[in-house]
Amino acid sequence: MKIAIFGATGRVGGQILKQALADGHQVKALVRSPKLDEHPNLEVITGNVRKAEDVERTLEGADAVFSAIGTDGTTTLSEAMPLIIGAMKNAGIRRLITIGTAGILNSRLTPGKLRYQGGDSNRKLTFAAEEHETVFRLLEAIDLDWTIVCPTYLPDGEMRGGYRTEKDYLPEGGKEITVGDTAEFAYRQLKDKAFIRSRVGIAY
Repeated sequence: MKIAIFGATGRVGGQILKQALADGHQVKALVRSPKLDEHPNLEVITGNVRKAEDVERTLEGADAVFSAIGTDGTTTLSEAMPLIIGAMKNAGIRRLITIGTAGILNSRLTPGKLRYQGGDSNRKLTFAAEEHETVFRLLEAIDLDWTIVCPTYLPDGEMRGGYRTEKDYLPEGGKEITVGDTAEFAYRQLKDKAFIRSRVGIAY
């Protein structure tokens, strides 16, 4: 399979990249600076995810797309996603797996609201959740096979398994999930159809 990855130098994106290459997939990764290790199945494109032509080059020939773009206090995510969606539609690519945040899952405390709005989350800063909600609303309105993987507190750590997932909600009592397990679950969505066109909460 040919896979395009945005955010491949980040914590989760880097782990998804490793798994895709280990399985023999052909990968294109768009990065701001060329700091990924060379690999015969990896094509690194140096550019800007906020430029349509760079996004289009990355998606050329792809069968599926991963986005692990971080928010890092900027609007990069919400600026990039419309470009990714547009390029996918133009190229006829349907499958998009993106990393979100538990803040955009449904609130258990306040029906009709998201967790970051409904008092479920202890986080006082909502900028990241607002950016991810913008992406969620964009995807909700389009005809693509998208999945948003929504981890809660995300410490570094390897795959250890034993995590729980739930469509549109954070599993009851879920407090954290490692980077390794988040990446492993997101990567498995290439073949798993259970969470097409939905958010999925993940936690231990």
